[in-house]
Amino acid sequence: MILTMDIGNTNIKTALFEGMETVEYWRVSTNRSMSSDEYGILLLNLFAHKGIRAEQVEGIMISSVVPQINFTIEHMCRTYFNMEPRIIGPGVKTGINIKYENPRELGSDRIANAVAAYELYGGPCITIDFGTATSFGAISARGEFLGGAICPGLKLAAEALTERAAKLPRFELAKPESVIGKNTVTNMQAGIVYGYIGQINYLVERMKRELGAPNAKVIATGGLAVLVAEESSAIDVMDGLLTLKGLCLIHRKNAM
Repeated sequence: MILTMDIGNTNIKTALFEGMETVEYWRVSTNRSMSSDEYGILLLNLFAHKGIRAEQVEGIMISSVVPQINFTIEHMCRTYFNMEPRIIGPGVKTGINIKYENPRELGSDRIANAVAAYELYGGPCITIDFGTATSFGAISARGEFLGGAICPGLKLAAEALTERAAKLPRFELAKPESVIGKNTVTNMQAGIVYGYIGQINYLVERMKRELGAPNAKVIATGGLAVLVAEESSAIDVMDGLLTLKGLCLIHRKNAM
């Protein structure tokens, strides 16, 4: 089995794959103060709960947007799985031609999303990853990552609103029945959620025009994708494991 780990600012998403079939999936908090031993014991306990042994892992592929935690996770892999993990970076084959001005600036999770979207759904396509930040990626019909856009995630936008406006209360990030709210909380929910949906729809429409591909498939992933996908006409496919599938595909390319 292949162990994949997508280290994000808020959560670490991890999954085990047998071929391209998902065996198990877990999500744990990203905690910069945890030691390699704490992460190792946490993972082994998750494995044990499902009757899986560390010895069954044949390879580890990681993407990370939190450089401060990389050494800890790498050390954990060596200690608890007795193997060197692969981390997306220079020298790792992806099969994607990156047309970024500086490819080193591109987040490894966005590379994994592009690989999975192109190989599983075809190109041209657009990826949207709803995380702490929401990132868009545009992939050409020839499998080139052309660029994209990044904006604050839903939670980040909601937190900024309540922290910077003293009289506005904290609120649940939920979709109100109407965009015309009748109280402060529903006003805020409508502005954040429906405003965000409008932003998504416009950015996708604009990217399709610039790609010259009105039928480009749009694939969404990330924890908050469901909240937007129900209302957005721009999203064609929901794939919650897109990044991890991309990591599995990249591992296969580098294991050959």
